[in-house]
Amino acid sequence: MTDTYDFDVVIIGSGFGGSVSALRLSEKGYSVGVMEMGRRWSPENMPSSNWKVWDFLWRPLLGLRGFFSLRFFRHVMVLHGNAVGGGSVTYANTLLVPPDSVWKDGSWAGLDDWESVMPSHYATAKQMLGVNKNQRLAAADRALEKMAIAQDRHDTFYTTDVGVFFGDKDDTSGGKRYPDPYFNGEGPDRHSCIGCGSCMTGCIYNAKNSLDKNYLYLAEKKGAQVFEQTRVDDVRPLENSDGDKGYEIFTSHGTSLFRKNKRRFTAKKIIFSASSLGSQELLFKLKQSGSMPNISDELGKRVRTNAESLLALRFPGGEDMSKGVAIGSGFYLDDYTHIEATRYGKGHDLLSLLFTPLTGGKPGLTRPLLWLATLLMSLIRHPVKTLRACNPFGFAKETIIFLCMQTIEGHLNMRYRRPWYFPFIKVLQTEGEPIPSFIPAANKFVADSAAQMNGMGASMVSELFFNIPTTAHCMGGCGMGGSPKSGVIDSQNRLFGYKNAYVCDGSMLGANLGVNPSLTITALSERAMSFIPPKDTIASA
Repeated sequence: MTDTYDFDVVIIGSGFGGSVSALRLSEKGYSVGVMEMGRRWSPENMPSSNWKVWDFLWRPLLGLRGFFSLRFFRHVMVLHGNAVGGGSVTYANTLLVPPDSVWKDGSWAGLDDWESVMPSHYATAKQMLGVNKNQRLAAADRALEKMAIAQDRHDTFYTTDVGVFFGDKDDTSGGKRYPDPYFNGEGPDRHSCIGCGSCMTGCIYNAKNSLDKNYLYLAEKKGAQVFEQTRVDDVRPLENSDGDKGYEIFTSHGTSLFRKNKRRFTAKKIIFSASSLGSQELLFKLKQSGSMPNISDELGKRVRTNAESLLALRFPGGEDMSKGVAIGSGFYLDDYTHIEATRYGKGHDLLSLLFTPLTGGKPGLTRPLLWLATLLMSLIRHPVKTLRACNPFGFAKETIIFLCMQTIEGHLNMRYRRPWYFPFIKVLQTEGEPIPSFIPAANKFVADSAAQMNGMGASMVSELFFNIPTTAHCMGGCGMGGSPKSGVIDSQNRLFGYKNAYVCDGSMLGANLGVNPSLTITALSERAMSFIPPKDTIASA
């Protein structure tokens, strides 16, 4: 193939789906090029604090070239990552298998015997990502266990499965250097976790099993080329074909306003792995521009968020809640509501600006008024404590953030069209019935826990004032289906309407998982790559 093409395979994005694809296809003898819009990060250039927004937040048009992105839509605010290694650089390491019931829901139901097929792929994904039980339980986890006991749900409390290296059994404090513990010396040396809680702002201690330490690292050793800060602007089938002749890929600089650095690549195969939002946006562009007009009309439909809500509990002047790993424990508040204890490292207080005193009530115009009354009453009753709880500095040290997720069905649709406020461009926009931003059971749990633990509860500003939920788990939009009338890709992740084109990222998910989706994306990508034969098999056919 490489006599004719620049690469056998071009992969757009280097997150969980892209990195899995890069390694497995490199192992099968294909030449692989990975186009990544974000930057390459290492302990040497990661921000010492997320207050250094130019190195933490991703908004290249504003000169912010970090790895953490907030995307605002009418129905939801999405948190995600942009980096070499995708969201693994800023995710919370949590790698959980969803309940078997998810395979019976959504667009992928009945496409395979999922409950029999997936366990082996989950096992491979766990081995590659170095999954093990959290061994750095700390104050926030002990507090969550007490809350679970108070809710009479202690039997559901658990310590998380995480992609973190903890060292040997006698290494209780961390910080020790070890030769590659995972890949028989083929991987990089590692250091054991010190439990600083800074996983989501980039691990500077070389303990987090991000993709640049496993899948992507090994893929590059086998010859895969990663093009950082490279945005894909267009993809066209060669010779006006359906993809059987391959593709041409047009790119430009991913972070600069002035250095365009336009390039053209050719490849026999193309894999879209730019995250749920990224792949949807690019595929919409290709469909509407005429580059790939045969993409299914199901594109952008059934985008899910795990029905999430973010709440917090702050302990002004209390025990240090920043220690541990980003998400160290969780429990089930009821049969379909899952709560995890989340934290940022000491000094990483930027996200305090997204929280305000906990407010109940019902979503709508009356809730902001109730918030004002709640705040005034709190200032009257506990003036010092309330003011300390509203101080952004010290937030990470004093706060447990609760990630509340539900398995209940609910989705949005994405569309790519001109906004009313600036009709010269097209952007992704949400439509459909709003996803609930207020989970009464979770809100009551935080209120009860605040009274039990002498803390101050907090709600998200976006949820309270704009009735917009926040999610770190945007899923779907290019879901699997039995035909182009029910999905964008088939059960082997092949793009309907085109040959040699695949989608492997969070956009392929067909149901609310109710747990963090990274492990499932990895396992499904392993499965997808298993269907592609080795290159020498094709050459000899």
